Amino acid sequence: MEIEQFYYDNKIVRRFLLATMFWGIIGMVVGLLLAFLFLFPNLTEGISWLSFGRLRPLHTNAVIFAFVGNAIFAGVYYSLQRLLKARMYSDFLSNFNFWGWQLIIVAAAITLPLGYTTSKEYAELEWPIDIAIALVWVAFGANMIGTILKRRQRHLYVAVWFYLATFVTVAVLHIFNSLEIPVSALKSYSVYAGVQDALVQWWYGHNAVAFFLTTPFLGLMYYFVPKAANRPVYSYKLSIVHFWSLIFIYIWAGPHHLLYSSLPDWAQNLGVVFSVMLIAPSWGGMINGLLTLRGAWDKVRTDPVLKFMVVAITGYGMATFEGPMLSLKNVNAIAHFTDWVIAHVHVGALAWNGFLTFGMIYWLVPRMFKTKLYSNTLANFHFWIGTLGIVLYTLPMYVAGFAQASMWKQFNPDGTLLYGNFLETVTQIIPMYWMRAIGGSLYILGALVGVYNVLVTMRKGSQVTDELAEAPALQRVSKGKVAGEGFHTWLERRPVQLTILATIAVLIGGIVEIVPTLMVKSNIPTISSVKPYTPLELEGRDIYIREGCVSCHSQMIRPFRSEVERYGEYSRSGEYVYDHPFLWGSKRTGPDLFRVGGKYSDNWHFNHMWDPQSTSSGSIMPSYKWLILSKHDRSATESKMEAMVSLGVPYTEEDIAGAQQSMKAQARAIEQNLYNDPDFVKSYEEDKKFAEERGETFVEMQDREIVALIAYLQRLGTDIKIKDPGITAKNE
Repeated sequence: MEIEQFYYDNKIVRRFLLATMFWGIIGMVVGLLLAFLFLFPNLTEGISWLSFGRLRPLHTNAVIFAFVGNAIFAGVYYSLQRLLKARMYSDFLSNFNFWGWQLIIVAAAITLPLGYTTSKEYAELEWPIDIAIALVWVAFGANMIGTILKRRQRHLYVAVWFYLATFVTVAVLHIFNSLEIPVSALKSYSVYAGVQDALVQWWYGHNAVAFFLTTPFLGLMYYFVPKAANRPVYSYKLSIVHFWSLIFIYIWAGPHHLLYSSLPDWAQNLGVVFSVMLIAPSWGGMINGLLTLRGAWDKVRTDPVLKFMVVAITGYGMATFEGPMLSLKNVNAIAHFTDWVIAHVHVGALAWNGFLTFGMIYWLVPRMFKTKLYSNTLANFHFWIGTLGIVLYTLPMYVAGFAQASMWKQFNPDGTLLYGNFLETVTQIIPMYWMRAIGGSLYILGALVGVYNVLVTMRKGSQVTDELAEAPALQRVSKGKVAGEGFHTWLERRPVQLTILATIAVLIGGIVEIVPTLMVKSNIPTISSVKPYTPLELEGRDIYIREGCVSCHSQMIRPFRSEVERYGEYSRSGEYVYDHPFLWGSKRTGPDLFRVGGKYSDNWHFNHMWDPQSTSSGSIMPSYKWLILSKHDRSATESKMEAMVSLGVPYTEEDIAGAQQSMKAQARAIEQNLYNDPDFVKSYEEDKKFAEERGETFVEMQDREIVALIAYLQRLGTDIKIKDPGITAKNE
């Protein structure tokens, strides 16, 4: 048998490892800043690009796509070559993958703080960056498939199955959710509207968690845990059941993010059913991972690598038990929109993704640099301080979530809300936010210690070079089954067939849920009184999106007595038909805004944005003074309206031609309303006089951004008549 020599590409793995550590610290530090902004809301006052609403998507993107994404590439490029006994198919594609991904991350780090966002969870990046993501992802997939086709190992190990499913599914999710109509170089509108947009987004959002944060990490688990423990995978048959059931069931579960919303009931119920089913394959994977360590528990007590991996797998089990539980309607009614969800997300992020990444790095670096880990003591310190950080972060958030849900739903004997003022529910959980900040600080401290430990190990080790390897050339065999060969064994040596079957398994759920909602108009009943936004309201909505208001405020009133009493009539699907994108939100740090139109005066909104504490004592909302000081650029309004027309919004040619005049008239009316406040008149006249004395051009109030935002807020929820408008301004 001919033995062939070849070289593994270790340089690309080293690059991705360094990027993982660099972006991991950046993403975590931004997250910690956000945690402290809950405690000191004016910490970054006056700096628009450091405001909570703009930094929050930067944190999620940095942690998910920069930290975890680079870790995935590092682990895949290392393990794939060794599992297939072949160098990566193309060094060019490997380098294109690396540098392209880093440029995408840099583009995100620049555009998101500047307010260029689509506002869609985990998909906030604008259309040129979306195209770049697709190109780089396809390059990664082509490189992986090319390597599989030139492999020297006949059968594909279970980790490779998960890598293939990840590539195919993430490509489909990203492309379909990112379909948008460009307006300018960094502005677009989703092709979907309202309920349809919500379903597609959470089909993507839930499965971005499934197929970016879970399936590739399961592949890494199946490779690195047996390697670190020096034990075979516990059960080959269980890995088969785990893989196929997981990828088939996971894709159906997205609608459980939209329970009690305006999404049709049949879609919500499908999401519930498949979410509950999901616990079986998820725990099957956890059991397979933990039982791989059978006979190696003595090593777990002394080896920090295995400690990280055990807690990671346990965290995966906890998160995947809680996910199906949260999809039960009675539990979801309590947890949704609260900090419980924040705790749930971070169990997965900090324990599963974070700790498995750290364990992988601690195992990889000494082997790649041909040395020993600099300090096991520091690695153990990292493990224990990180574990304590996870506990101190998540447990208070669970308590906060229960407190919020309970207080939101309490009634007095006379039928009025016990906590009619939403802020009462915020002030009660401030101690929990302190605990979260402390826990996050400990976790980052551990990560910094880990990075130091790894960098010193790299410095004292040998320079990373291409690693010489040898393996026999792959011999041709019959395309059909050989004697005694089972179907799956045959499938494991047929990568094309395996990929096709995996793609079919993944697509079935998406097709069944999404196509009827997009194609059957009766699923979204129309309401004749619902009209498109005026040009100024459309511009105000874009400011709302730019500032990330959706991160803290929902626009979805669920059909609960407590919510109807607090906010007004529950939301109908037909009220969102012109919303590109939808803005239902997923967290209520502040009250729901869907029926806010007409509840407060224009002056109240003006003062609230200038100094939230002046209108709402104890508020943790930051000020948005730049909206009041900045001139509003309305030069692209006509282009925005034309884009909306192409999406089915019934603007006429006359509407578009008269957009500037319409905006000026509506803005002037709002400015006149602001004169009802003597303090506004005094301040406004002083500013005008000051500008004239300095010879500066004074921007009329009607031309400022705040006026457009007020126009949008005053429109919200006013398209249908409401019997009970909810609580009054003094109670809010």
